[in-house]
Amino acid sequence: MADPEPQTADPHIQTVDPRTGEPLIAATPAATIVIFRDCPEGGAPELLMVERSSQMVFAGGAVVFPGGRVDPDDHAIAASIDHQLDPDDAAARIAAIRETIEETGLGIGFVVPPEREALAAARAAMNAGSVFSALCREAQWQFDLSALTPFTRWRPPFNEGRVFDTRFYIARYDGHDHIVEVDATENRHLFWASASDALAMADEGKVKLIFPTRRNMERLAQLGCHADAVEHATHYPPQMIMPFIEERDGKPFLCIPEGMGYPVTSEPMGSALRR
Repeated sequence: MADPEPQTADPHIQTVDPRTGEPLIAATPAATIVIFRDCPEGGAPELLMVERSSQMVFAGGAVVFPGGRVDPDDHAIAASIDHQLDPDDAAARIAAIRETIEETGLGIGFVVPPEREALAAARAAMNAGSVFSALCREAQWQFDLSALTPFTRWRPPFNEGRVFDTRFYIARYDGHDHIVEVDATENRHLFWASASDALAMADEGKVKLIFPTRRNMERLAQLGCHADAVEHATHYPPQMIMPFIEERDGKPFLCIPEGMGYPVTSEPMGSALRR
């Protein structure tokens, strides 16, 4: 990897509400990754879930996929390697890889998967303030950004304090011997579960799923293995999904557009968890 160059582009994205044409506040770019693991006993694949600390401002106490905001260093890394991707897409994939290491200890998206000990050392170094690009250069890690497949992209149009423009990716993890470990800062629990099991846990009140996570879980529950999800993504190329509020029989519903691969596209505002 060559020395990264400083990021010059504005890291925030300004857009307008497609329904009203009104300008929206700047959204912070973010990335998250849905990690598939085949179940040893057969059946539906398991997905790696992260339960966030209840003290977190955004999605406190909720179960989400690993991920976080895209940093300038992610753009610098993306600019230093060869790829045929849009620069923002490439930087988001780097962010998803980095955040997965920080939050779970797993190394996804590398040409040669790093050893567990090396990942643990990098994770500890990042928690102590080291930048990811320097650690990658020292370890001579090379990225395989094609291991991450774009799945969807969400950006709430509501002008609130914290708004994220989040790209969702899917990836496969083949190992069963790597023990994932919670970072004990932003998150408090990690677990593997099928999409259907995660939805059942939410219905039983065992976990909390915010609106985007629940809709994506319902979509993923329709699919089988990682290859099925990749095939599904080719039929529904990622588009910006902006939830909206609609009155139905005098009651407000939180909705998303039809025709984007989601079996459920609305939920009463009274039950929808937005953050």
